[in-house]
Amino acid sequence: MEPESGANGTAVAEFILLGLVETPGLWPAVFVLFLFAYLVTVGGNLSILAAILVEPKLHTPMYFFLGNLSVLDMGCITVTVPSMLGRLLSHKRTVPYAACLTQLFFFHLLAGVDCFLLTAMAYDRFLAICRPLTYSTRMSQTVQRILVAVSWACAFSNALTHTVAISTLNFCGPNVINHFYCDLPQLFQLSCSSTQLNELLLFGLGVLMAGAPMILIVTSYIHVAAAVLRIRSAEGRKKAFSTCGSHLTVVGIFYGTGIFSYMRLGSVEASDKDKGIGILNTIISPMLNPLIYSLRNPDVQGALRRVLMGKRAFA
Repeated sequence: MEPESGANGTAVAEFILLGLVETPGLWPAVFVLFLFAYLVTVGGNLSILAAILVEPKLHTPMYFFLGNLSVLDMGCITVTVPSMLGRLLSHKRTVPYAACLTQLFFFHLLAGVDCFLLTAMAYDRFLAICRPLTYSTRMSQTVQRILVAVSWACAFSNALTHTVAISTLNFCGPNVINHFYCDLPQLFQLSCSSTQLNELLLFGLGVLMAGAPMILIVTSYIHVAAAVLRIRSAEGRKKAFSTCGSHLTVVGIFYGTGIFSYMRLGSVEASDKDKGIGILNTIISPMLNPLIYSLRNPDVQGALRRVLMGKRAFA
């Protein structure tokens, strides 16, 4: 996919990503820090996947969705961080136009699946706590797979729509992106043609991709909270709130950063705040998810110990 020529007959063939810091002397420190974050994130999510595979207690719908979330987290950080590390090593900050749009597509694909997967996890908690008698039939393996497949299909449509829409814009200079990866708001600022329709598209699809899932998640947890408060056992309430609390923490980080990044239509100034939100969205959140889900979960902790010690659990 090649950029269209601008009004002056020229077209941007590549973009310059300024990265996190513009001072070359700080690049080695940034490289080491983010390489460490990448390895911790991939290692932590692989550990969660291994724990789910080896522990029969974790062969449940909730952990099926958590395993898928771990795959998405690894994919999301892999889309952004390795390319940034490569530019730091080579001291080249340019990225071809096609590569920029490819990164944008895969980032929005994985983030979109995240939106729906977090909603499916909230629905799973709702059924488990509020509809326990029909839980096994309403959340069968077939239903789980359908929910994941629909999540991928919707996210693919969203990512493809944005990628095709932005490919119709003209980029005739400047070509400097004040960020460490390619994303829609920063590219809108560089376009020399009108982005009004693109911004409306971002807002409209954002409502569908984030607004509707958030409403479903909040509604589910209102019912869950009411049901949990009716549990007489203090231990039962604590266990239910612990499981739901982990999911709500992840939801808060994910949607909070996403809303800040994409729902500020009309903003024309690139800011270092965008880099900070990008770090939260693409690095910190995927790195924290394994910790959030394992710290207060004895089943996951036990499975992780067995993985590290090379032991297998028996059903």
